[in-house]
Amino acid sequence: MTEQILTGGCLCGQVRYEARGAPRFSGFCFCVDCRKASGSGFIPFIGFAPGQVTITGEVLLHSHRLKNGRSAERNSCAVCGGLVFGGERGNAESHTIYAGSLDDPSLFKPTIAINVADRAPWALLPEGLTVFAGMPG
Repeated sequence: MTEQILTGGCLCGQVRYEARGAPRFSGFCFCVDCRKASGSGFIPFIGFAPGQVTITGEVLLHSHRLKNGRSAERNSCAVCGGLVFGGERGNAESHTIYAGSLDDPSLFKPTIAINVADRAPWALLPEGLTVFAGMPG
């Protein structure tokens, strides 16, 4: 069996990543923070252990304190501003690759929807996902 490798990056190609192996989780986050960060109704994400992801290029790290006390770290390309991944490089329990940055978007296989209680009424919820009102416990 061949190891799965996902590749992607920002709009201009300055930031690139390679994620190897099976993801821990994948889905859609409908929280207010993700809506504002993406400018959309949700962020499609794929979660990996830090050791599974190699990232190159200069990023702008934005850290935002959430209502529940956790911190959300988002990384954008320092050149084009494209939102690429979550988690602080070298200091994260996991990295969240944003599925919109994949080179091959057909490799995104969502299984969950989180923070659905915060979903904007116009944001569509795909069928067949395991749905969580908040964060999975």
